[in-house]
Amino acid sequence: MSLFKARDWWSTVLGDKEEFDQGCLCLADVDNTGNGQDKIIVGSFMGYLRIFNPHPVKTGDGAQAEDLLLEVHLRDPILQVEVGKFVSGTEMLHLAVLHSRKLCVYSVSGTLGNVEHGNQYQIKLMYEHNLQRTACNMTYGSFGGVKGRDLICIQSVDGMLMVFEQESYAFGRFLPGSLLPGPLAYSSRTDSFITVSSCHQVESYKYQVLAFATDADKRQETEQQKHGSGKRLVVDWTLNIGEQAIDICIVSFIQSASSVFVLGERNFFCLKDNGQIQFMKKLDYSPSCFLPYCSVSEGTINTLIGNHNNMLHIYQDVTLKWATQLPHVPVAVRVGCLHDLKGVIVTLSDDGHLQCSYLGTDPSLFQAPKVESRELNYDELDMELKELQKVIKNVNKSQDVWPLTEREDDLKVSAMVSPNFDSVSQATDVEVGADLVPSVTVKVTLKNRVALQKIKLSIYVQPPLVLTGDQFTFEFMERNPDGIPRVSQCKFRLPLKLVCLPGQPSKTASHKLTIDTNKSPVSLLSLFPGFAKQSEDDQVNVMGFRFLGGSQVTLLASKTSQRYRIQSEQFEDLWLITNELIIRLQEYFEKQGIKDFTCSFSGSVPLEEYFELIDHHFELRINGEKLEELLSERAVQFRAIQRRLLTRFKDKTPAPLQHLDTLLDGTYKQVIALADAVEENQDNLFQSFTRLKSATHLVILLIGLWQKLSADQIAILEAAFLPLQQDTQELGWEETVDAALSHLLKTCLSKSSKEQALNLNSQLGIPKDTSQLKKHITLFCDRLAKGGRLCLSTDAAAPQTMVMPGGCATIPESDLEGRSIDQDSSELFTNHKHLMVETPVPEVSPLQGVTE
Repeated sequence: MSLFKARDWWSTVLGDKEEFDQGCLCLADVDNTGNGQDKIIVGSFMGYLRIFNPHPVKTGDGAQAEDLLLEVHLRDPILQVEVGKFVSGTEMLHLAVLHSRKLCVYSVSGTLGNVEHGNQYQIKLMYEHNLQRTACNMTYGSFGGVKGRDLICIQSVDGMLMVFEQESYAFGRFLPGSLLPGPLAYSSRTDSFITVSSCHQVESYKYQVLAFATDADKRQETEQQKHGSGKRLVVDWTLNIGEQAIDICIVSFIQSASSVFVLGERNFFCLKDNGQIQFMKKLDYSPSCFLPYCSVSEGTINTLIGNHNNMLHIYQDVTLKWATQLPHVPVAVRVGCLHDLKGVIVTLSDDGHLQCSYLGTDPSLFQAPKVESRELNYDELDMELKELQKVIKNVNKSQDVWPLTEREDDLKVSAMVSPNFDSVSQATDVEVGADLVPSVTVKVTLKNRVALQKIKLSIYVQPPLVLTGDQFTFEFMERNPDGIPRVSQCKFRLPLKLVCLPGQPSKTASHKLTIDTNKSPVSLLSLFPGFAKQSEDDQVNVMGFRFLGGSQVTLLASKTSQRYRIQSEQFEDLWLITNELIIRLQEYFEKQGIKDFTCSFSGSVPLEEYFELIDHHFELRINGEKLEELLSERAVQFRAIQRRLLTRFKDKTPAPLQHLDTLLDGTYKQVIALADAVEENQDNLFQSFTRLKSATHLVILLIGLWQKLSADQIAILEAAFLPLQQDTQELGWEETVDAALSHLLKTCLSKSSKEQALNLNSQLGIPKDTSQLKKHITLFCDRLAKGGRLCLSTDAAAPQTMVMPGGCATIPESDLEGRSIDQDSSELFTNHKHLMVETPVPEVSPLQGVTE
């Protein structure tokens, strides 16, 4: 336990998922008991008003039923609560509640109970004001020096001050140059309203000036004012603090003077009545709320400042006197007298944690237990050490960190994809171009054989596919002893029709691939049902596919040879249909009981097309770096101009601006234009990386068919060519793949021991160009063609024999022409439905979306 942790006297949590801010907390004797005991009044943005009177039996107790005096739902969001003399004809305290479009004043009273249930409390509406403008905050006081009553001033979001003399509306005035509302406070000594404008200036307005100024409805100067008659709203004094203010408080510690306290985002200011800085304190943390109050030392002020590090600091002027830890981030702090305990600190968090605490220390009472002295049996220890060494040896010999054969049934994960689309699409962006984006539901089932403490389920799909939910946590009531974290995986395939529609086949295309098989060609209708109409002879040898977004792919099956051709205008579009074709052919022949079916690729690996995508991706990365450098330079220039202007504005005899304002405006426009360009480049880079990943999948697939690689070797290929799920400026695809290929070329694909002795650079950085990467990819394919084999062992450089790849015979165009292209592609998808995890497609080019 921390020595300087706030001592919890009483605490509670308000409501469920309610929100609060700095104006939602107030301490006062709202029911006018006269015994000096404060009540806690809390209002929430959900419209709930609560009044507490804590009576803990012992320190640290939570809230009891009798502690809540009143809870009422006022429907409208509560922006601020204050207690004062708001009703005419009486000096009793009443409660003012500020809503966004209404001000309500209530009386709070209690009735003595006749049974042990205690007293009964109720509120009565005394009057209300319907506001013509949306309110932001309010302040109250004896405006104009009135005695025995408090007036209320409300600030609207458009900068209008509305003054209410209790039950009647007095006047409204617009603050000059107001853009955004700031915190508002009233100084009774100077009879002034003090706020902070959007220009980061503390501004003071005299009440008398406000009262006699032009009416709020007449924002423009009238002809009388231009000629000198009439009153104009003029600020009393201003002070530029250079940052936005969080709150303002005014404290009078002697009769002759008062201080204005302003809490900024990085500084804490204390000002005199005339706006001069009395002192300021630079804060090394981000503050969230504050409360100044009179110190026991004459002429000094104590200030409570809460911050976003769950700390509460107490300053005496600028000297830090105490720091204490809170269990939450406070957005409002008050000090009052509760249950005959003076100086109780009441804090409220934005999610409703209300705590009453006091300052103090909590010394540690822990004492280390005495160690039992016993004689050691060295023979038993030696035997135990040998047994442990045997276990360690066995573990090191195995592939896994621990044997999984006994534990593989502890947790089973299975996924079932719905055969139908959702009746109502769950996609965030419903349309991609003219196409509706469908969604399908995946049901994930977890079955555990033993009691588990905590399960975290993470689901991943490749972009541009997206999920409605990707993280799930299952907590169990029974607490089990902590064990070793384990991971279970389950892969599932999503339907092709999630990203594909039936399309019109095309005779010509820029990019073509031919896949050879050892079996007779299969009708494409049986392989891709739903993507073509049933023909008379059930033999469909040409089929078109259209991805969401418009890309076209054509699939042809040869009539005279055991080959299939995939062609498209975009190289990366070939992968999804090629992969689906091979998987569906394997599944088709497995159902027929044929186990010797194989696919092969005898053409040359299309590296030139692949290199074009690499160059485009790398060009966008370089462009992104240049744009960020320019943006950084313009931002530095913008801040430098701001400092020059600020220096001139602070000077008592300011020099001419010398077009600094014009330069500032031009620099600002450049910063905005560069920021938009960076964002656009990032979007283009994301799409380019997705296309590059699709092309990489295709190259891996073709290399595996070309060299007849095993599943383990293909896994090494994927780890080398697809090391990243996301591409960033700090660690990009090019340098990572280049490092992986260099490692393979100097280990399992090396030609001599000299290459194996080469050392790789331990630091990865963006290269100057892609020439070295393309050279390594070409050399990698050449080594595979000459008999090299992929493995993770460093001493397994296999002897390389010359194996030159054969040529690829083309499919005659007569096969395409001999088959009439079906003009009607109206057979789309049937509607499906399921439970649990839903995976809709986002609004990006979906041709790279692949399922696994």
